[in-house]
Amino acid sequence: MNEDGVTGEDQPTSLPTTAAETSAERPWPLRLLSEKLKAHIDRAPAAWVEGQVIELNRRANVSYLTLRDVDAEISLSVTLFGSVLDSMSVPLERGARVVAQLKPDFWMKTGRLSMQGKQIRAVGLGDLLARIEVLRQALAVEGLFSPERKKKLPLLPQRVGLITGRDSDAMKDVLRNAKLRWPAVQFEVREVAVQGVNSVAQVTAALAELDADERIDVIVIARGGGSLEDLLGFSNESLVRAVAATQTPVVSAIGHEADRPLLDEVADLRASTPTDAAKRIVPDLAEELERVGRMREQLSRGIGLLLDREGERLEQLRSRPVLANPDGMIEVRAEDLSRLRDRSFSMISSLTGRHRDALGHLLAQVRSLSPQNTLDRGYAVVQLSDGSVLRSAAEAPEDTTLRIRLAEGQIGARSLGTAPELASSTKKTPARSTKVNTSTKDSSPS
Repeated sequence: MNEDGVTGEDQPTSLPTTAAETSAERPWPLRLLSEKLKAHIDRAPAAWVEGQVIELNRRANVSYLTLRDVDAEISLSVTLFGSVLDSMSVPLERGARVVAQLKPDFWMKTGRLSMQGKQIRAVGLGDLLARIEVLRQALAVEGLFSPERKKKLPLLPQRVGLITGRDSDAMKDVLRNAKLRWPAVQFEVREVAVQGVNSVAQVTAALAELDADERIDVIVIARGGGSLEDLLGFSNESLVRAVAATQTPVVSAIGHEADRPLLDEVADLRASTPTDAAKRIVPDLAEELERVGRMREQLSRGIGLLLDREGERLEQLRSRPVLANPDGMIEVRAEDLSRLRDRSFSMISSLTGRHRDALGHLLAQVRSLSPQNTLDRGYAVVQLSDGSVLRSAAEAPEDTTLRIRLAEGQIGARSLGTAPELASSTKKTPARSTKVNTSTKDSSPS
């Protein structure tokens, strides 16, 4: 037997061994292709799958049902023997969510591929809750539910993105209550399927579209409650991760208190109902106007108190002597200045008198030592023609020109030489030791 499960006796040696070796000149018989497909599919192992029963046709010994994927528009026909359905504890109904063990089967005569159901089990509410809880714990470990990553809602959003069911009461509640609270708010509404196989894909697409719109300040995902099965889409892992990745704050308003979907955990704000979401995303105009009125009253009262307090302080300052009589300070300072000036003048005058007296004493001393004072007493100074003082008779030989300074003026003279009879006393009376011929030259002293 070859790798495709066909024996060598059944396959002519002239035929290609594998499908890749076939050609238009050397084709396979249709029977051989069917045999190879049959052998290949029979080797495929059975697989457990999950889906929702959308069609169920019971027969005597065999039943036919159609399973659809819970999150996508993919369906598959399944054949079940009667013994498989009889072994179920709860009768299988259309719309039920099940897990089934399927084995592919290929019918060679018709070339039809079918799925043979080996086992089937209904997925109960407990199983769904257990799966959601496991996913909840895994996402919590990743930090997707951490309060630190949640974004703060804007105080007054200008435009709100709303993802909700088509013409649903949840949409009407959000729009009506938000407009009543803040009439100026604007909405960008995306109507999508909020349950069923298309809900996750449509909600995710609407979320991405609104998050990319820079005009949107906050996004609200709203639904008016429902059963756990109806809300399973809001616990879908791909939707939860999409909400966590948005840049715009997201508000969850599913309206299911008993079993919170994972969307409530990952959203930046959880509202208990769509009406509560409308109250949380926009402020109440009446309350804000009342708050503004109270603040204005408080501000006016505070300004009044401040003015009164500062007015009293100003009156206290005005009543002080320095402001009641501003000239008083100047007069006091003027008196101090006048007194200090008089003291200064007195000290300067006294000091000047003392120095004047000292200067007079010094002047008297200088005059007493002056040569003029000696001349005034009757003495004279004899000088040679070069201005040097004559100190010895030998310095004035006969016919030497002399200049005699007197107390008043000076006279010219000529030496007659040394007088012999006076030579012995020339040291005591030098003025008489020389005979001179005098003539007046200048009558004013030098």
